[in-house]
Amino acid sequence: MTTLLIVEDDDAMATALSDGFEYEGYAVRRIADGERALREIRAGAPDLVILDVMLPRLSGLEICRTLRSEGSRVPIILLTARGQEVDRVLGLKIGADDYVTKPFSFMELAARVEALLRRTRPGRDTQRVLDIGDLQIDLESGEARRGDELARLTPQELRLLEFLVANRGRVLSRELLLSSVWGHGAAPLTRTVDMHIARLRRKIERHPRRPELIVTVHRMGYRFKL
Repeated sequence: MTTLLIVEDDDAMATALSDGFEYEGYAVRRIADGERALREIRAGAPDLVILDVMLPRLSGLEICRTLRSEGSRVPIILLTARGQEVDRVLGLKIGADDYVTKPFSFMELAARVEALLRRTRPGRDTQRVLDIGDLQIDLESGEARRGDELARLTPQELRLLEFLVANRGRVLSRELLLSSVWGHGAAPLTRTVDMHIARLRRKIERHPRRPELIVTVHRMGYRFKL
């Protein structure tokens, strides 16, 4: 079972995250102060750490910096308060893998956790060619083939499709897709996501105006059905 360590001193937040991830099937450990968290990770690294930046005794940034200086590769997602841009940038520079800004939805954090675990454990999901009926999508070459028809995906379309596939079955907001696929420093509008989704549909859907793979969830985002 995949183990998550939640390092958060807000008891209500820690409880909500713990309950949510346990419901999703993860084994969860909770710690409320930085020094104890660092000892715990050193003693037996979990599969992933959800780490608040502001902690008593030792900050999340110090924990991250120390672990990376010691050679630890444990995946880390930072939780930062709104407006802490300096902390977010510094956290990524010193080795954090991702960050989420409070307030956030549990669905967003869960999708980031799953995507990060897939990236850092490549042996866990080795399927690189998807066969969906008469459609074949090669995630290595970026080619989508249906019979004699061949469509080539652009690098951005391929990254978007890979993220959708990695989180198949989940509803992904436009904002989450923007930050995860286009990057933290990017400044495109959510309309950019809609445009790329439309292009992807033209290349992989049998009937792009009646999509069966990349479906729209009204007022929420998109979901990849496989």
